[in-house]
Amino acid sequence: MEQWLDYKIAPRSGFSFELPKDQYLEVTDLEGQQVSDLICFNKNDLKEKLSSGKTLDFNESIHFSEGSRLYSNRSNVMLEIIKDDVRDHDFLLAPCCNKTFEHFYNDPSDRPSCLGNLSKNLESYGIERDDIPNAFNIFMNVEVDSSGKISVLPPKSGPNDKILFQAKQDLVVCLTACSAEASNNYAFKPIGIKAYR
Repeated sequence: MEQWLDYKIAPRSGFSFELPKDQYLEVTDLEGQQVSDLICFNKNDLKEKLSSGKTLDFNESIHFSEGSRLYSNRSNVMLEIIKDDVRDHDFLLAPCCNKTFEHFYNDPSDRPSCLGNLSKNLESYGIERDDIPNAFNIFMNVEVDSSGKISVLPPKSGPNDKILFQAKQDLVVCLTACSAEASNNYAFKPIGIKAYR
């Protein structure tokens, strides 16, 4: 495969780019225990976007790893997981925002969030904040107990653990290095991304 993109997402920031159909996206936890929020849109029709609900439905699972497919709101495959070192990711929880920090950390200050970074990095495509769907939370460790209670635990990913996706449509992709304390075991670190044709 020929690499054409190599980028390091700084802590608590984001990055967007276009990923053509059949090409590959590799996401790396460079230092360990760092979550990356991923969303994508059909490049040719931005109203088609990643869907947590459709993906949970068609995979019949809340667990995702090699062979899992991520679906759009129109029930089309957008990405397929080809390789996965961690085998533990979340598609239940929404991107963190200032209301998240106020609710969980009693912090009403205006500071970087995944929702803010996704919105900021997709402005050039005409994608607005309210158009942003639930993200696929790469490396995020979320457990649901027998009563239905959700717990966010430290990621199981270690330094240089990777996940590899293949695009099944021409996509606009945006990823973050997550800004929520509990999601990243209370430290903020970078995320590496590479793309291959």
